[in-house]
Amino acid sequence: MDVLNIPVAPDLPGRWRAWLAPERQPLFLTAQEAAGLDLPTVPRADLRLSLEERDTLTLWAVAPEADRVAWLDRAVWAALDARQRRELLRLQVRHGRGNVPLGRHYADLLPELPPGRFLWSPEHLTPGVLAHLLSVGQAACRRGAVPGAVWDAAWEVLPGVRDLAGTFSRGRGNCFGAVMGAAGVADAADEWTQREPFGAFLAARTRPARSWSGDHDARPGTVLVWRTSDGLAQHAAVTLGGGWAFQKASQSWTTPRVVLPVEELKRRNRAPGWRLERHTLSR
Repeated sequence: MDVLNIPVAPDLPGRWRAWLAPERQPLFLTAQEAAGLDLPTVPRADLRLSLEERDTLTLWAVAPEADRVAWLDRAVWAALDARQRRELLRLQVRHGRGNVPLGRHYADLLPELPPGRFLWSPEHLTPGVLAHLLSVGQAACRRGAVPGAVWDAAWEVLPGVRDLAGTFSRGRGNCFGAVMGAAGVADAADEWTQREPFGAFLAARTRPARSWSGDHDARPGTVLVWRTSDGLAQHAAVTLGGGWAFQKASQSWTTPRVVLPVEELKRRNRAPGWRLERHTLSR
């Protein structure tokens, strides 16, 4: 199985199915909505989920007023009437919960699905469906187009990048950890690295590129850091040299570690209010 020009490790599709179609799912509601649907709930403050589950459900986007959680397993979900299921799905979209797909987006792969919102079942998640789901909106990895001489030149400052490029994490991992792993920091690539340790890495292993020219992006080991106006780092990538760069596009397990042309990578990461700064990795 390949996704975005990346061979997928044999155990990963099983992990993906477990995160997308768990036996029991949390549905987010206000107290009034829960009462109207006559569903038992627990306080959202008591919710304990793994990082992979949180990213699958985009919990950072769930509205604060949806402070009750109804835990429904597949049997309970199937026993609800169609009106209740429609209303619950509508409310999940309204409150910002992710992993509530539209059937019409999969009409060619799963023609038996209704066109509206639904929840995944394991049998839906064929290799073709998983490949489609993980490819939407993402750029295919261009690792195979990078000349051997570029990899060889990058190795001195990025000893881990060749092994990481063109791979999916086993679950955890974000852009900061991917850059640190590419620079040789052990185990960083598969950790959800916070801003503080990434800032410490920048302070210890890089120097600011105080003046910028195109030469910085043409060399291996220029760490690209996007910050918002408050100074917080929002994303990071690193150049390989020869016009290529490496990144993990987000914290989610759905985004692989890819190689793209530098200019395409920068274009994909432009966002209002973000500024790009550069740091040079020490050798």
